[in-house]
Amino acid sequence: MERKIEAFFEKWQKDLIRKPLILYGPKQVGKTFTVLNFAKKEYKNTVYFNTENNLELIDLFSREKNTEKIILNLSLLSGETILKEDTLIVLDNLDSIEIVKSLKLFGSERSKYHIIAITSRKERLNEFKGEELQFKGMNEMDFEEYCWAKDEKALSSLIRESFTKHKVCPFHKVALDLFHEYLITGGLPEVVQAELDGKSPYEIDAIKQKIIDIYKKEISLNKILIDIPRGIEVLNSIPSQLRKDNKKFQYGCMGAGKRAKEYDSAINYLVNNQLAYRSYKIKNVKSPLSSCREKDSFKLYLPDDGLLFTMLHLNLKQFATDEKIKETLYENHIAKTLVEAGYSLYYYQSEGKAEVNFVIQNRMGQIIPIEIATKSMSKAKSLSVFIKKFITQQAYRITENNFSTKKEVRYIPVYAVFCLNDQKI
Repeated sequence: MERKIEAFFEKWQKDLIRKPLILYGPKQVGKTFTVLNFAKKEYKNTVYFNTENNLELIDLFSREKNTEKIILNLSLLSGETILKEDTLIVLDNLDSIEIVKSLKLFGSERSKYHIIAITSRKERLNEFKGEELQFKGMNEMDFEEYCWAKDEKALSSLIRESFTKHKVCPFHKVALDLFHEYLITGGLPEVVQAELDGKSPYEIDAIKQKIIDIYKKEISLNKILIDIPRGIEVLNSIPSQLRKDNKKFQYGCMGAGKRAKEYDSAINYLVNNQLAYRSYKIKNVKSPLSSCREKDSFKLYLPDDGLLFTMLHLNLKQFATDEKIKETLYENHIAKTLVEAGYSLYYYQSEGKAEVNFVIQNRMGQIIPIEIATKSMSKAKSLSVFIKKFITQQAYRITENNFSTKKEVRYIPVYAVFCLNDQKI
């Protein structure tokens, strides 16, 4: 399956000041498969190491400080000749601080060896961000990549063209129906492949449940989070929190007497490792938006729509007939798409409880409100009041209808949210 990140790999490969690349993201999003597939196409050979509990490898990187000797030993361990520029060294399941420290040597020397390390534990690596290493996040397939996998590349191109040129999409219903399939399936490659292979909804649901269990195991094996049960408790709570009319995360929903300070580290762990996305409440709007956030008022979203569908124990009939369920899935989809496009998330709520679902700030400093408007949720006044009060130049309303513009607001069909990135708005 074609992934957008391949274009980044190509640019990294050709970079004259290329550094070792740390590719991070949750398990099951396709990191290893995509890297190895890229290596197969672009390199003469690939040397692969699974670093998880690999004491011999960890010992090598810990004791050896000469990069050429490290390469020689890697060649001996793999039985492969490692060539500058022509071999890709892949270090999978990276969790060793000693290996990361050693990779910094390759970066500081501007080494000609090509190295990609893959990890699902981003939080442990934050202290190493600097000039010697390059970091890149990878997520599940977005709706555009899902279109590609479904052999609907022409449709995704039409959607982008409609967004860019402010014109209606001629295949609106086709796009909306396919998007609804995506909401149910999600963007995890194993699940998408199962759908392409014609697996039944029950088989697909079993795969998604297996992945949910993998995420819970990932939480239980981490070396940072002190209170593991609370991390799993928060993850389990997110779907029911999103089903509420007031989607603000409420500790009481997990049981009587639950307090914020007991769960801070668990929530931070989930957010830092992309197992949950957080949107902060703001009551005022000024630049930067981060200065307006209320740290104790936030919503949490899941990084994959298909997992949310499964964790809510939904079926196709409920999705087709219950507008509130669609609203929940739409909001989660918009949240995770914006985060994965690089935005920090905020939602606006006035003293009178008027709410704008999302407020983002692009790289040019523009503040942009985004509101969801479905059959069960029409809040035209909230967005209009926000625009007048804070004098914003751009505003979007996400709907199930085709592209249009009314007064100062652009109406965007929900399937086109992937077009909302800094290059397009």
